[in-house]
Amino acid sequence: MNLEFIGDGPALVVTGEERYLVAADLHFGIEADLAAHGLHFRSRSRARLERLLAIVERVDPDGLVLLGDVKHSIPSITRQEYFELPRILSTLRDRVPLRVFPGNHDIGIERYLRPDEICAKEGEIIDGIGYLHGHMYPSPDLAGHLIIVGHHHPLLSLHDEVGCALQSPAYLRAGVNTTALGMAEQGETGMPTRVLFMPSFNEIAGYDILQIIRNPTSPLSRHIITEESEIILADGTYIGPLKSVIPDESD
Repeated sequence: MNLEFIGDGPALVVTGEERYLVAADLHFGIEADLAAHGLHFRSRSRARLERLLAIVERVDPDGLVLLGDVKHSIPSITRQEYFELPRILSTLRDRVPLRVFPGNHDIGIERYLRPDEICAKEGEIIDGIGYLHGHMYPSPDLAGHLIIVGHHHPLLSLHDEVGCALQSPAYLRAGVNTTALGMAEQGETGMPTRVLFMPSFNEIAGYDILQIIRNPTSPLSRHIITEESEIILADGTYIGPLKSVIPDESD
């Protein structure tokens, strides 16, 4: 199994017996929600879709795995999503087979997807890798696999004496307390369970990695083993263990 990090996504190429392109948290329609809160942007959906299509064209995968929050509005569908989503999903499926793991923002998206495109919200294994959006408890069947999730929008912020020196989408690769998650320690594979938290494909969304640890918002993030966690930038640059970016409170 090989992972290739696509920095201009962010996206992943996961290659085993087949080759899958993986993206998380596209949040099409986010501009309508921002406008409702007084922040007005023109829709960036076309540019976001074109960025994804360019990666599909370059990678030429056997399938495209979308890790949820394809749309943004909850608990309904906005006018923007109503008009944009059918074209977006139709354009994607014309290029590559789709597999979608619905997220907490994806209420109503089933009407735009074919039955064979919709995956279980609690996750499934595809070609030896576990996938789910990340807002729910994972299926026990994912134990002993690498589990790739979205939902958390990890963003690395590094600071120096002057201020913020680097802010970049990043991956958080972590061990998790499988017992607390209701999973076997290793599963049938005999290997430990590891979770790879993907950054958001949406260029607006991001959440500081340290806040993910300090203020967890999901079962998976609540049960991260910090001593077994490390950070990787969107382009695959290895930053180091999580503890290396945690400020020393004694300073």
